[in-house]
Amino acid sequence: MSKGKYYITTAIAYTSGKPHIGNSYEIVLADSIARFKRKDGYDVFFQTGTDEHGQKIELKAEEAGITPKEFVDNVSTEIKRLWDLMDTSYDKFIRTTDDYHEKQVQKIFKRLYDQGDIYKGAYEGMYCTPCESFWTESQLVDGKCPDCGREVKPAKEEAYFFKMSKYADKLIEHINTHPEFIQPVSRKNEMMNNFLLPGLQDLCVSRTSFKWGIPVDFDDKHVVYVWLDALTNYITGIGYECDGNSSEQYKKLWPADLHLIGKDIIRFHTIYWPIFLMALGEPLPKQVFGHPWLLQGDGKMSKSKGNVIYADDLVDFFGVDAVRYFVLHEMPFENDGVISWELLVERLNSDLANTLGNLVNRTISMSNKYFGGVVADKGMAEAVDEDLKAVVTGTYDKVCAKMEELRVADSLTEIFALFKRCNKYIDETEPWVLAKEEAKKDRLATVLYNLVESILIGTALLEPFMPSTAKKIAEQLNAQVRGFEELNTFGKYVSGTKVTEKPEILFARLDVKEVVEKAEAMFAERKAQAEKMADTEQEANVIDIPAKDEISYEDFEKMQFQVGEIIACEEVPKSKKLLCSQVRIGSQVKQIVSGIKQHYSAEEMVGKKVMVLVNLKPAKLAGVLSEGMLLCAEDAEGNLALMTPEKEMPAGAEIC
Repeated sequence: MSKGKYYITTAIAYTSGKPHIGNSYEIVLADSIARFKRKDGYDVFFQTGTDEHGQKIELKAEEAGITPKEFVDNVSTEIKRLWDLMDTSYDKFIRTTDDYHEKQVQKIFKRLYDQGDIYKGAYEGMYCTPCESFWTESQLVDGKCPDCGREVKPAKEEAYFFKMSKYADKLIEHINTHPEFIQPVSRKNEMMNNFLLPGLQDLCVSRTSFKWGIPVDFDDKHVVYVWLDALTNYITGIGYECDGNSSEQYKKLWPADLHLIGKDIIRFHTIYWPIFLMALGEPLPKQVFGHPWLLQGDGKMSKSKGNVIYADDLVDFFGVDAVRYFVLHEMPFENDGVISWELLVERLNSDLANTLGNLVNRTISMSNKYFGGVVADKGMAEAVDEDLKAVVTGTYDKVCAKMEELRVADSLTEIFALFKRCNKYIDETEPWVLAKEEAKKDRLATVLYNLVESILIGTALLEPFMPSTAKKIAEQLNAQVRGFEELNTFGKYVSGTKVTEKPEILFARLDVKEVVEKAEAMFAERKAQAEKMADTEQEANVIDIPAKDEISYEDFEKMQFQVGEIIACEEVPKSKKLLCSQVRIGSQVKQIVSGIKQHYSAEEMVGKKVMVLVNLKPAKLAGVLSEGMLLCAEDAEGNLALMTPEKEMPAGAEIC
């Protein structure tokens, strides 16, 4: 009988590049929870996917020389391949470029605008391109983005805004009356104290400075802000319809039981997303869990260093289930976890090869050696058996209690405590000693039966975390992986069953030195390939132009170059190419007409520091007087870029 529905989601992966192992941890964590809930009798729906819009992707696609859609198609395919490689059992993989999602986002935006929650204005602030976020000066940390620590740049543009403050009090009340809503508690305290209680600013929900996004259908200069687009996947993916005709699936599954996300995006999911839902009149998700990060033990992962660890790298070294075990077991509930090649080998050797693998191998080998593989319960119980049975049959309740709190690492610790108790039982009963006396043969058979039964109960609990390993163990014992409803009773294994003749080694012990050397060689090769590619791109990114006649220094000395600041700019009437800029140079302002309209808008010119040829003889262009020249670079395709000073320089500084 079903215990009810359970809708779990991950954050959708951003398609700016291949996710590293820290990103992949989240999908494995979500999968273990989803599998556990399914086994525990819930009707589970598990959704993941990819987030595919935004300025960063537009720029990456441009660098790659392909369209943004081609770029995200490639990356989304790679992400899905990794999720499948890690044996994840998602029910839905949504892409924010899916037609049905884009249509609903447009409808949601229009509805929020019509009901007065969204209004048109202008935004000026410091913008972080990787995070797609605007910041005020006071929010910056050491002058950099408070979320990712990268450089920010001043930006100003027309935008639509969401009235966040309208719903702030309602959200604060919800958080206070639903203590389970934001987990761990430290994340809740951070959101309340740093954002909600000081007062929410209205949120920018559209952009005009790039095109790769979902268009605002009633104002096509604007595209929908990537977070409003991305967050709504949790409802569009299960059939939400803004017009009121949502699917039966949506009515069944929403609200989500768990949004599983990284701690770096907790603000978006516990402030912006709930407020969007309140404005739509929809229930809030039951819980948002902001998990910690998985960090590299020997320093930050860096593509330039060539040491980024990807999930498929680790699978090549250790196998899928070993990687699943490591990332789940090594991640604390609240603090960041650490990954290193040395720690990976240590865990594989101690926990997987020794505690689990050796236990299964010894038990099957002894069954074959002493009884031709037949495992039978002869009923010859002794006092030591009772403690083993109590530990084994009590583990399910302990694991359930840990999983209820999403303490997945602690759940695995409980399961491996069961396997360690089995190993201790072998030491206590000494089957090899019992085998020496014919009179103790039935006691030996009972001991081996108890071991097989204990292993199978532990295997059933292990399955959500290491599904392939659980299946292999059960097959070697000639049994099925059990459901949870059978785990509180000892003795379900059919007496007289024959185990496999040749036990498979589940996890081979590895030499840490060999693994580290192999990893270093892989990184060195990857770095060399990256450097070679960079050199190739650099060689390709050059242009030769016809040489002009040589000039003397005296000729050059006649030209006066200075830094200018554009204080105003407008289009030249009836011209497709010309912009007219007012340029401050020292205490003077010069009017300069430039044929750059196809490359720069008048709005984005304002505030730029540029290089100016000041003493060029004035001339009229399209009837407008021009008193100098802005210096630009031009590539082979005719694309222009204004020449700007590398460092901050005052207007009027001489260029020499």
